Amino acid sequence: MRSRILGTGSYAPKQVLTNADLEAMVETSDSWIVERTGIRERRVAAPDEACSDLGVLAAQQALADANVQAAQLDLILVATCTGDFPLPSTASLIQHRLGAGKAAACDISAACCGFVYGLSVADAFVRTGHRYVLVIGSEVMSSITDWTDRNTCVLFGDGAGAVVLGPTEGERGVLSLHLHADGRFSDLICVPGGGSSLTPSERVLAERLHCVKMRGNETFKIAVKTMEEAIREAVAAHGLGIDDIDCLVPHQANVRILRAVGQRIGLPPDRIMINVDRYGNTSAASIPLALDEAAKNGTIREESLVVMAAFGAGLTWASGVIRW
Repeated sequence: MRSRILGTGSYAPKQVLTNADLEAMVETSDSWIVERTGIRERRVAAPDEACSDLGVLAAQQALADANVQAAQLDLILVATCTGDFPLPSTASLIQHRLGAGKAAACDISAACCGFVYGLSVADAFVRTGHRYVLVIGSEVMSSITDWTDRNTCVLFGDGAGAVVLGPTEGERGVLSLHLHADGRFSDLICVPGGGSSLTPSERVLAERLHCVKMRGNETFKIAVKTMEEAIREAVAAHGLGIDDIDCLVPHQANVRILRAVGQRIGLPPDRIMINVDRYGNTSAASIPLALDEAAKNGTIREESLVVMAAFGAGLTWASGVIRW
């Protein structure tokens, strides 16, 4: 018995923020942003759109695609670092709005690796006899973005993606998931203020300590290294090689990172799913959003060997192998 993705879904807010729009906000340019990140536009949630709103819409698509009713769900997991509230969990809000009355619900915090971490929990849940699990990656990164910081505000976007997992006894499904963390590098990507360590205050707001801070150069180097290692670990676990990968669905952080990883592992660009140019870095939402697009446009087909890979704050990194 293993788990299999039965359906996928995604949602991106309607408002598009282009590089030209950012040129009017901070000292930057379209050419500078594209050269360093590959991002041309990103989506931004409306003032009345919270993390749960995005997650519900992605979840409804995934449930419809899987032909599963919300009332049949046993568990709902939401990977996010921008939930509606410190408590309750965003998953509990989504559970109520979907009408998934018998489902347990909780959030998972692993930043950009959150979806793969959530998938690991869901996979274990299905393997131990539960039937249907909904895993959502939903982020409103605009809520923790410092729009005066030219180095970070160009990176992030809002969005959500979701999958429904169910049991299968065939060869298809989730083959394995591999999770890692190293807290020594927790300061590379962080939101220093607003929690119990540095509680909300006038100083936190004035110094924008409630927003994402990132040491870009160090992050780039570690991201490329850890993603390469995670991908190689994932395929080696099944006696496979890089050439066996039909589609790599990586965390959509930066085109330069994705190209560097592809070159280091020797995977052709046409086998790497990239949509960061249109959505930016949507943190925990990036892999499920890209996964849904790849599944819907035919990039991923039945029997495709799909490898996911991510890195994020924590520092965390993770990978997974799926036979579609």
